[in-house]
Amino acid sequence: MTPDEHQYVIDELQAVIDETQQTIERFEHTGMDAEMPEDYEKLLAILDDAVKQQREHTQAMLGEDDASTSSA
Repeated sequence: MTPDEHQYVIDELQAVIDETQQTIERFEHTGMDAEMPEDYEKLLAILDDAVKQQREHTQAMLGEDDASTSSA
């Protein structure tokens, strides 16, 4: 992937992270985390997965930048 492609994925994952965090906050504010613990856990898993994927793309993008600057 090119750095631009990685950045696009990173940005999209950030949108997922932001929306999921907002949903988690609403769940907690309304007590739904206690009423629907399985759904709450799924939201936490989505957030965790998105953060991990975003980190991987960031590391890959930085690695490609390092490789391109060292070969110049």
